Amino acid sequence: MKILFILENHYPKIGGVETLFKDLTESLAQKGHSITVLTNRSLGDSLSKHENYMPNLTIIRKTFLNRYIFTFFAWIPAFLLARKHDIIHTTSYNAGLPSYIAGLLTGKKVIITFHEVWGKMWFSLPHFGKLSLYFHYLFEQFLLKLNFHKFIAVSQFTADSLSANGIRQEKIEMIHNGLNYREFENIKKETKVNKQHTFLYYGRLGISKGLDILVEGASLVNKDFKLNIVVPRQPSKLLRNLKNNISTKGIEQKVEFFHELPFEELKSRVSSADTVIVPSYSEGFCFTAAESIAMGVAIISSGNGALAEVVSGTHLTMKTFDASGLAECMELALKGKYQYSKPKHFHLSDSVDKYLELYGKLSVE
Repeated sequence: MKILFILENHYPKIGGVETLFKDLTESLAQKGHSITVLTNRSLGDSLSKHENYMPNLTIIRKTFLNRYIFTFFAWIPAFLLARKHDIIHTTSYNAGLPSYIAGLLTGKKVIITFHEVWGKMWFSLPHFGKLSLYFHYLFEQFLLKLNFHKFIAVSQFTADSLSANGIRQEKIEMIHNGLNYREFENIKKETKVNKQHTFLYYGRLGISKGLDILVEGASLVNKDFKLNIVVPRQPSKLLRNLKNNISTKGIEQKVEFFHELPFEELKSRVSSADTVIVPSYSEGFCFTAAESIAMGVAIISSGNGALAEVVSGTHLTMKTFDASGLAECMELALKGKYQYSKPKHFHLSDSVDKYLELYGKLSVE
């Protein structure tokens, strides 16, 4: 089967979406399917424009000035590539429109993986202006109105959100994201230089990630601890805002930043932390939580979105979604007073098998 993936971002860029499609495309290629990834190549990017990444997997990077130009003009290379493929697979948000247009022009079936549906939650998010948030809300609603052949939800929470936003039940398929658990075995931990309790946040610099809650909550804890923050350098404005907020709250001596860590180093740093914090406004799945659980690291989470569905093992859930709720959990973690439930597992092989089953059904319809 020949499958075209149209993605705004792809590995080595980091994030839950990038993790999902890196693992999925590589697994499909290893099974003998012909996979092409069309993605954005940022200005100044040193990555190859055309890369035979591995047998059966080709990555084509087209340079667009920003994500919005990608949204409205990526349909041109997508159309040219789609003619040579059986199915188009894309993801929310910015890759959805060019994928839909390419499918419309070539008659190819298009499926879209939705990670989250925010709806009115857009208007409660920090950092963006009201007008910007309103346009993002409208674009999400527009994308939900497009007649994709299938909407893939990465959690039951996302499936329910799709349904609540008008997607017919027969259009929705729920396929949990999956992890290759072999990657989280025999990890060499960082050597701790002191006995300070180490909290850690790692993931994207997203407006929904609750970084404002993280900083304010940490500032309310009047005990000795260390907070490691592992984030990319982009978007630079959000990183600058985060650092300014940390300085304003007077906790810069407790915080250390890390950027663009290689995967092995990231795993080592996460597994060496005492507690990973996931203070998100919403999560459609949350690889950060699933990976931390796989490494046996305790988690503090907001409990929002799919976090209640994914978080397990040694954990704490914020009673209130605010700085005080997070500070309370951090205080409990410092005392070792966690909750515990049997760890949940989300296997990559199960996820790939379900996608292959879906591709097969679509190819004969």
